Amino acid sequence: MYHIVIPARYGSTRLPAKALADINGKPLVYWVWRRALASSALSVTVATDDSRIFDALAPHGAQVLMTDPAHPSGTDRLAEVARLKNWPMDAIIVNLQGDEPLMPVANLEQVSALLGRYKHASIATLYEPIASKEQFLDPSVVKVVGDASGRAQYFSRAPIPHVRDPMGETCPHDARRHIGLYAYRVSYLEDFASQPVAPYERLESLEQLRALHCGHEIRIAQACEVVPAGVDTPADLEAVRALMAT
Repeated sequence: MYHIVIPARYGSTRLPAKALADINGKPLVYWVWRRALASSALSVTVATDDSRIFDALAPHGAQVLMTDPAHPSGTDRLAEVARLKNWPMDAIIVNLQGDEPLMPVANLEQVSALLGRYKHASIATLYEPIASKEQFLDPSVVKVVGDASGRAQYFSRAPIPHVRDPMGETCPHDARRHIGLYAYRVSYLEDFASQPVAPYERLESLEQLRALHCGHEIRIAQACEVVPAGVDTPADLEAVRALMAT
């Protein structure tokens, strides 16, 4: 049993007004919302900072909440939604990014179930194997390493695990690309919003490092279905338009 919250900002550095970008006659965030509705979530809420997103979704029957535009991250926005909804501290919220219209529903179910299995964990998230050396070395691809039991040890934009000997044209067989799909307990969201930015979080610009810094357990698992690319750039948008047109 879980809720889905879709944080959707109007501003975007690489693709302004991304949430409202047209795909098949509807805004991008509409398709993300529709994808979430196909899950078994108890509720689906779009959390936005802009009335234009509210106005675009409300006529379709979407549950949209206006949240503080000053939030520094989507996680802070989720924390506000949890407070406004008065959800209990042990409730599970899946954070589905507002630019992921092709996220497999099976992965939404998987990440919520993963957190549900581990009562002492605060967060669950997914990864995929890294297939190429180029992807392994790319700082825009976030890597994750974990222990034998499936607990995350570190996330980085650097190529981890480091290989001491030259790799040639390959990457380590156990290199993992982190997927930005999270399940949180409400209790963690409350703690996150009250904590200062952690040192490694600031260096890597990865907010999940705040959780590790504060001693929270993060559970990881390989995604049960391949995750198509989201929309970060104009080229991504055209690619998703082409996929959804078919």
